[in-house]
Amino acid sequence: MNIPTNLKYTKDHEWVSIEGDVATVGITDFAQKELGDIVYVEVETLDQTLDKDEVFGTVEAVKTVSDLFLPLSGEIIEFNDSLESDPEKVNSDPYGDGWMVKVKISDASEINALLSSEDYKALIGA
Repeated sequence: MNIPTNLKYTKDHEWVSIEGDVATVGITDFAQKELGDIVYVEVETLDQTLDKDEVFGTVEAVKTVSDLFLPLSGEIIEFNDSLESDPEKVNSDPYGDGWMVKVKISDASEINALLSSEDYKALIGA
């Protein structure tokens, strides 16, 4: 199981990479394996400001559709457009080309509530 130590995580299986006041968000290797083959990623919240834990989109796999929860409050400033034509990037490279959105963080104190890689490993029993 790939759980990079330089990222933060949520109990909802999203990962977060923070650079300055921008967070890049995707789903974890664990989540994509649980979902199976990803066939569609939908994000209709571009340019919207959402609160932490609000649904920012959905990911559709062969067997199910799952909501995506925003790990930090802020404005969705970018969507990974390449996922429209190539959603399987979420399966093949969840921490790289499979990222989903970039968020301009509005409350940096929320970062403290995210899980470390060790905490996330404990959560999923890895």
